[in-house]
Amino acid sequence: MSDASATILFDGVCNLCNGFVQFVIRHDAAGRFRFAALQSEAGQALLRHHQLPTPSEPDSVVLLIGGQAYTHSAAALGILHGLGGGWRLMARLGQGVPSGLRDAVYRLIARYRYRWFGRQDACWLPTPELRARFL
Repeated sequence: MSDASATILFDGVCNLCNGFVQFVIRHDAAGRFRFAALQSEAGQALLRHHQLPTPSEPDSVVLLIGGQAYTHSAAALGILHGLGGGWRLMARLGQGVPSGLRDAVYRLIARYRYRWFGRQDACWLPTPELRARFL
């Protein structure tokens, strides 16, 4: 992953996903990442632009960088890599696991995320300080 800015599309009503976005914000000192909820107009437009499905129930975080779209475990590992430092090492270790196994675990967590972590009735709204990083 280059140092260019990247966009993370996430399930805006998923508590696990919102927690992950807040984790990225806390650890993204360089401010590389921008964000959009998959349910938002901007998120839907980006999915269409990258010819990705626009499901009513999202099942993956999406990382958009360098004209490419990454989903499932590749997106999560790409995001960790982009945070740098020790997170880059964690991403490299994760990439050592076969993608089929990584994605199977990712899909299992995605399938049960609402049951395990809950969901909100509406998308999370960023604070005024963070609004510029959200599409």
